[in-house]
Amino acid sequence: MRVQRTTLVGTSPAMVDLKAEIERVARSDAKVLITGESGSGKELVALAVHSGSQRADRAFVAVNCAGMPETLLESELFGHVRGAFTGATTSKKGKFALADGGSIFLDEIGMMGPALQAKLLRVLQEREFEPLGAERTERVDVRVIAATNRDLRQMVAEGRFLDDLFYRLNVIPIHIPPLRDRREDIPVLVEHFIRKHAQRSGRRIDRIEDGVLPALQQNDWPGNVRELENIIERAVVLSSTTHSVTARNVAVAGPPTPSASGLPSLRLHQNIEWAERETLRRALDQAGGVKKDAAELMGISQRALSYYVAKYRIES
Repeated sequence: MRVQRTTLVGTSPAMVDLKAEIERVARSDAKVLITGESGSGKELVALAVHSGSQRADRAFVAVNCAGMPETLLESELFGHVRGAFTGATTSKKGKFALADGGSIFLDEIGMMGPALQAKLLRVLQEREFEPLGAERTERVDVRVIAATNRDLRQMVAEGRFLDDLFYRLNVIPIHIPPLRDRREDIPVLVEHFIRKHAQRSGRRIDRIEDGVLPALQQNDWPGNVRELENIIERAVVLSSTTHSVTARNVAVAGPPTPSASGLPSLRLHQNIEWAERETLRRALDQAGGVKKDAAELMGISQRALSYYVAKYRIES
């Protein structure tokens, strides 16, 4: 499909830097790896990269690599011929073929299995692929933009992600800061989402109740911009009588309460990040902010400690 140019909302220093980086990156044809927490807007950044490139008038095809069986994902990416597997009654073009000449966005690339990682690596190296069941390869010219909320370097070290594939994808890394690190963007995001959802739902919003914006800026937004948009959409829908966004309608849930097991949720990746962040904070607190002592308490090197401090943007 063809897409229109997209606008990233936000005027914080972090967003200004991100927009400038996207503008520089878009001019090249290099592969891009976008990292950031869930809900931070990775697909929107990918769209912005595509829209600012020389491929902007060609297709932008997005594929979510999570939650799909490997055989089905392989067919989705590379297509298949009739009779390739049970139920393949017709031939089907894959997303790479559909994106030929344009860009393909591979979201949640860290969820891709090892066998499919190897096939993707071949596409990146040779610019060709074989549809399932086909005897001939097909050439393709696409710009690959990948995204993940996982630590691919750690996955490479653990043998769960091909190192060659990581280096092929990580030509130009772009990191999206979480919303809690750019709270000054929340008012402009709120106005943007109010206009968007008021227009969609046919509602009229005349005002935002006093105290709403400060309350929203105090929240940590573990779901990032996506969570904020969902909250504002709900507030707009509930505003049919007041024509205003009220504090009652934008009430947000607090941080997840640890269960009896001491974990914040049942989501593995979220639990791992929570445990790393809490361990780091407690060690730094106990060490009085002295990184050498904190590293000893955690049983890691100072270099590893610096990595985690930067990863979670924790000030000692």
